[in-house]
Amino acid sequence: MSAPARADLPDLASVPTDLDVPACLASGVPAAGVRTAQTTEGWQGTRVHHALYLPTDWKPGRSFPVIVEYPGNGNYRNKFGDVSDGTVEGGHLGYGISGGKGFIWVVMPFVEAKYGQKQNATLWWGDVEETKRYCMATVRDVCSRFGGDEKKLILAGFSRGSIACNFIGLHDDAIAKLWRGFVCHSHYDGVNEKWPYAGADRESALVRLKRLDGRPQFISHEGSTAATEEFLKRSAIRGQWTFEPIPFRNHSDQWTLRDIPSRKKLRDWLAAVLAQ
Repeated sequence: MSAPARADLPDLASVPTDLDVPACLASGVPAAGVRTAQTTEGWQGTRVHHALYLPTDWKPGRSFPVIVEYPGNGNYRNKFGDVSDGTVEGGHLGYGISGGKGFIWVVMPFVEAKYGQKQNATLWWGDVEETKRYCMATVRDVCSRFGGDEKKLILAGFSRGSIACNFIGLHDDAIAKLWRGFVCHSHYDGVNEKWPYAGADRESALVRLKRLDGRPQFISHEGSTAATEEFLKRSAIRGQWTFEPIPFRNHSDQWTLRDIPSRKKLRDWLAAVLAQ
């Protein structure tokens, strides 16, 4: 689910990574520097789960900002070898932003019911109400049990997840009030009205966008952010927009795993947002 890639831009593979995302353990006790699959209370006995990473400097009793991330759609591969499997285990964005320290990182699922069983959805939103409910319950749990700072919650996402920053994160007043800021990489709610789900139209997207209430968003896209910039300009909605075209051809969240100027800009933006 990406716009036509510009083949004239360099490939991410030309820049070595300086971060390796920890493997997500299927079971285990959360601990500093460890990433585990967890299921929030109320969904036990289902196949719904999120991926929780506690930073290397995590200690009980300390408070940490939280990056909540939504992943891209599954079943995606392009001619440049970019892949998205749609799973919570496949997320990279939040780890690259934090470098593995100073932030709790949670990759949230989209929740669907299939064959009578609740599970993570690898394509689109699943049950929107259930997806929101799981997100809000998980945020409360992470803040209560692991020291997440309820006043420093950042919602981030790649591709489907980028659209979800507004589609899910601003879907109603209850969930919208959670977030301090947003990181939207590659696509944006309302720009493309042809996505195959109810509410993809611009009129519906603008209703959600009004709930942003001036909070900051870092908006990036491979090659160009022009389409989103034009959409927001025409919306006449107040916001603190920071646009960052990523100078690579790849539809991928793995640019944050590389020491490139765009990652520094994102980290500087995040530090400023949390200092406000």
